[in-house]
Amino acid sequence: MNDVSLAVNDGEFFTLLGPSGCGKTTLLRLVAGFAELENGEIRFGQRRIDNLPPHKRDAGMVFQNYAIFPNLKVADNVAYGLRARRIAPSAIAPRVGNALRLVHLADHARHWPHQLSGGQLQRVAIARALVIAPQVLLLDEPLSNLDARLRIEMRSEIRELQKTLGITAIYVTHDQEEALSISDRIAVMRAGGIEQIGAPREIYLRPATAFVAEFMGTTNLLGGVVADLGRSINAGASSFRVARQTAPDGTRVVFCLRPEALRPLGAGEPVPKGWGHLGARLLRFEFLGPLTRIEARLADGTLLRVASLGEPVEGLEAGGDISLAYDPSRITVLPA
Repeated sequence: MNDVSLAVNDGEFFTLLGPSGCGKTTLLRLVAGFAELENGEIRFGQRRIDNLPPHKRDAGMVFQNYAIFPNLKVADNVAYGLRARRIAPSAIAPRVGNALRLVHLADHARHWPHQLSGGQLQRVAIARALVIAPQVLLLDEPLSNLDARLRIEMRSEIRELQKTLGITAIYVTHDQEEALSISDRIAVMRAGGIEQIGAPREIYLRPATAFVAEFMGTTNLLGGVVADLGRSINAGASSFRVARQTAPDGTRVVFCLRPEALRPLGAGEPVPKGWGHLGARLLRFEFLGPLTRIEARLADGTLLRVASLGEPVEGLEAGGDISLAYDPSRITVLPA
């Protein structure tokens, strides 16, 4: 890790997002106590916990591979942490029952793990983490082993459960859509460090670095030179208007323009008020039902990706000319 410093708010759903090997799971394991901290400290509120063993840190952990004991029934799996903490037997059953009700598995207490689906096993893992009433819930890519439909369903359930309980959650994932959909804030990580921390909307619409811009979904990342008193950027043979620019003329910059910020125009269709306009050569387009994906090339060879809602503009033909309007307020300028 490279001098990582961050603060997670009480009751917040905070996500560590990044590609494989960036350090997000290592950071989570440091919080849980499964990896040793070499420098610095970790605190839950005013209480320092990095010098405590994992079972005394008041954190519940949900693992990527569920870590369910196959020789224990569901209720006994959930009760494991309570028994390890020497909770009175009379108090265990009601707490296990309540935890199973929270994850909609009250009717599965006496089932064996092999009788459950992947989604149900993940619910058991969550119940086991919650039954100890932790101060912080830690989740390490908990949905990566589920199919796409079930991932969407489970991420909504996890978010609703976190909000209902008001528990602080730190969630690790490499899935950008997952992070955007459930997080209060996201920390985008790269090579053991943090590139940017912010709300999902801020991370996506106002990336702080070129890495964040490219990692957070498809984008057009172009290079250019500031011109016209900071009101535009010359990129090859094209000039892009910008809504906000502080660098002086002549400064080399990189700028991000999301595909959905570009709109193909039909024949004779006016450019929306306040928008910029480009002419390009259409390379290909794909009609995907609610979305049309377009690839076009500017006169200098620059490739632009466009994502347009609804049906494609009438008359689109590969190899033909296409007019593209864009919203200058959606251009984010970054240091070159």
